Amino acid sequence: MGHHAGFKLLIVDDHAHNLFTLRTLIERHLDCVVLEASSGQQALDLTHEHADIDLIILDVQMPEMDGFETAAMLKLRKRTRDIPIIFLTAAFKSEAFQQRGFAVGAVDYLLKPIDDDLLINKIGTYFRLIEKERGLNRLLEQQVAERTRELAEARQYLENILTYMGEALLVLAPDGTIKFTNPAARHMLGYEETALRGMAIGDVFEEEADEQAGAFMGTWLEALIRTGALSKIEARFIASDGRRVPILFSRTAVRDTRGEISDIICIAKNMSGYVRVETDEALPAPGPAREHS
Repeated sequence: MGHHAGFKLLIVDDHAHNLFTLRTLIERHLDCVVLEASSGQQALDLTHEHADIDLIILDVQMPEMDGFETAAMLKLRKRTRDIPIIFLTAAFKSEAFQQRGFAVGAVDYLLKPIDDDLLINKIGTYFRLIEKERGLNRLLEQQVAERTRELAEARQYLENILTYMGEALLVLAPDGTIKFTNPAARHMLGYEETALRGMAIGDVFEEEADEQAGAFMGTWLEALIRTGALSKIEARFIASDGRRVPILFSRTAVRDTRGEISDIICIAKNMSGYVRVETDEALPAPGPAREHS
């Protein structure tokens, strides 16, 4: 005993003697829970009450609802469609009936009289297959859970970088529409995230040589398509209150699997407080000559 403990088996037969004989045989060799049903309808009711039935041994010849009809109903229901069904019959022995049994979803079709050892071996085989499948499912679930955890950690890591990086980050669509901003960008610009999303880059950005970013968006794309990136330039953010925030700005193209630009990544460093020093390389004019005594 103890072999296959935890499994639950449903036996269905309209003859009480057959149920008793089958139960006695199974319980003598297998340590599993055995449920009995004396009709197809009772079998359906029991599968509704017990969601953990592992295997069904089903007689074919029964009044009102025969085994084929019962099996068809079981296969229609989501909660029972995957329970293996073994037909066990003394009457419907022809090849046609066996084919009908497999057609309604049975995994086996056994004819009476059947050798007791053969039946027990059949049941044990299906229990082992079920146990193996469940083990694989548990392993898969563990792998999925582990992968999900790793992805969540990686996502959190990237979110932390974006959240705490000092530079402003803006992700644009190829037409210059703002898709994403990090907290540093929102702080520099003085906007909430929802307000910035969907705005045009020209609404918040200008270069020294251009009053509006939209005027050179085409030039951006041409350069990005050729090189994938543009070197840093001096420019200005236009804050929500109209202030011009001096920045050092760079742009990089992100391409999709077809090689087309899907996003433009823009990074800006706040240059407020930095003073540009102009140097005069001309030599100073000599002072008046000193007289020597």
